[in-house]
Parts: sequence; C-alpha cells; structure tokens
Amino acid sequence: MAKQISDLKLGILGGGQLGRMLIQEAINYNLTTLVLDPDTDAPCKHIANYFECGSITDFDTVYKFGKKADIITIEIEKVNIEALDQLEKEGKKVYPQARVIRLIQDKGVQKQFFKENDIPTAPFQLVNTKEDIINSTLPFPYILKQRKDGYDGKGVMRINSFADIDNAFDAPCLIEELVDFEKEIAVIVSRNANGDVKTFPMVEMEFNAEANLVEFLISPSTYPDAVQEKAETIAKNIAAALNVTGILAVEMFITRNGDILVNELAPRPHNSGHHTIEGNYVSQFEQLIRSVFNLPLGDTRSINNAVMINLLGEKGHDGVAVYKGLEKIMAIDGVYIHLYGKKYTKPFRKMGHITIVDQNREAAVEKANYIKNTLKVIS
Repeated sequence: MAKQISDLKLGILGGGQLGRMLIQEAINYNLTTLVLDPDTDAPCKHIANYFECGSITDFDTVYKFGKKADIITIEIEKVNIEALDQLEKEGKKVYPQARVIRLIQDKGVQKQFFKENDIPTAPFQLVNTKEDIINSTLPFPYILKQRKDGYDGKGVMRINSFADIDNAFDAPCLIEELVDFEKEIAVIVSRNANGDVKTFPMVEMEFNAEANLVEFLISPSTYPDAVQEKAETIAKNIAAALNVTGILAVEMFITRNGDILVNELAPRPHNSGHHTIEGNYVSQFEQLIRSVFNLPLGDTRSINNAVMINLLGEKGHDGVAVYKGLEKIMAIDGVYIHLYGKKYTKPFRKMGHITIVDQNREAAVEKANYIKNTLKVIS
C-alpha cells in the first residue's frame, strides 16, 4: 500500500517566516514537518514537529538533517547544494531540485539561462573585478548585482558614473542595463512531478525605494488580459525549461513601451504571493505542498481584490518589537494580520504582513494606505 501524505516527513531548510507559513498550511494535511535553521529563535521553532538549530550551508549538517526527511524543500536559496545533490543520489526527493537551486543561487548563471532559452531580460555583462566594471561597454546609469548571496534588496546598487565604481562590490557581479519600467510585476508558477502546471494571476508591486523591498502588492492586476497572459506564459516557459518541481516566483518589469522583461527568479514561496492566503482559492504555501507531494494542483483564481503590505521595522528602532497601532487596524473590515514571531525588530526587517481583501479595489487601496501610515513596528 502506497504511503499517504500524512505518513511522510517534510524537511524544510530555513526556519523563517516562509517556513512558518508553509507549516501553518502543512498542519491541515497532518504533515510532519522538520526544520533546520541557524537561529535559536527562528519563527518556525515552536510550530515545527522537529526543530534543529544548525547551519543550512554546512554539508554534514544539511546531509544528516535531510536523511531524517522523505521530501526536502527550501525557504531560502542559500543552502548547501552538494549535500542536496548527495541526498538526491541516495533517493531522497529534493524539491526544487538541487540543480535548479544551484542555477538560481548565481544571478550570472541565471541570466545566461534566460539568454540561452530566449527568455526576455535586460542586456547584461558578467564582471569579476572593478577593472572589468570600468571597462564595461554598458552606458551609465546601470545596475550592479552581486552574483551570489544578494537577497531582500541587499547586494544591489545603481552605478551612475565612474565615481560610483570606487564603492562597487569587490566580488563577481553582473551589470545590467537600467530598465525604464512602468511597473514591477510578478507571476508565481507551480509545477508537480507529473508536469502539471498552474500560474497564479499576475500581481503588481510597489517597492520601498530605500529598503529595495516590496512594500505594497495589488492583486489581481488591471493590465489588459493580453499582457497578463503574456507574463503567465513566460513563467510557464521558465518552469518547463527548468523542469522544476515546486513553485517559482518570476519577477518581471513592464517597460514603458509595453515589453515584459524577466528580472529574477525565486524557487520557493515569495513575498509576491503572500496575499494568496486570503485572496485566492489556494495559497502559494498549499500549492507548494501539492507540488512537492505530486498531488493535483489547486485553484489559483483570485477570490477578491487583495492588497498586501509588508510590515517592516521602523528606521531608528532596534530591540524588542512593539506593534504600535495594531488595535486600530484590527477594527477595519477585511484586514488579515500575519506577524512572523520575530522577537526583535531592526530597520527594514520583515516583521509581518497585512492583507486587505475588499470587493472594491479602490477601497482596498485606501485601507492599505491608512494601515501603512498607522501601524508601526518600533522598539
């Protein structure tokens, strides 16, 4: 008799808020969850069936942890790939596959993958030294990105002139043409081992320019159907080219002349899909479970208009978190609060998110603006 989903153990590398929200969905399936994270106070600590404090980048630690699970997934890309490779060779199911994580860990390799598979993206060059940057043929201004370890807005800078190169990253990087975009958009695509594929409706994003993080997300998009279908087709094509199992967030730009360019990929649950918990028939977290256990994929349609706000730590505050204005926003209809269980706040740290669901799109945006100005994470 084949094992049921509730007989299998899901190992999660990383115990942050993405893992926490994944476990909250996994509980509905009676899944046993195992988490590895280096933080003794990780958000997953108290809700995982098994929590281990240890390095997710150390071969032995990841390998030994993986042996305890039936299926292994990630909530952050910076993990030990060699250990996952070895676990796959020994018959463990690793989703997304180790080869996919390896490709996405390196933004330079990721960009080359786009080029080789005719996926539209901004022109780029790979550089290893500051001298390479000086000799670049791309016109100023352009964007400089570290090839590895950049996330949540880190490892990215704008280069306006030769003077800025003095402060450039001294590590392998890629430089890419500055895109004159009208809107940043994202599509999350899911794919199970059978090759069944579904996309969530395209969303529009507003970024916090100072933190370089998504601050505001609106779903569904109001762009014409043809634009949305094009973005979703690009996401499906990427998932197929990668032959990935799991979910993949595809971040894109819509340029002022109407082109769609792919910016970056994330092979895991993503900030651009948090609204799906209340705003869609299936959430990105449940869809990940369905994908990695090779179950039928869920209904990704939007139920209603949803606006998601990232709750970031306030500038100048570093210490035990206090949520100022929480009761005021709880008095508003259609507001869903997600706090991530992080005891300490610091400037721009992701402390939670708020989703506003409303039949009226303008009303949802109005509520979101009020919440943005009312709810503050201080110390």
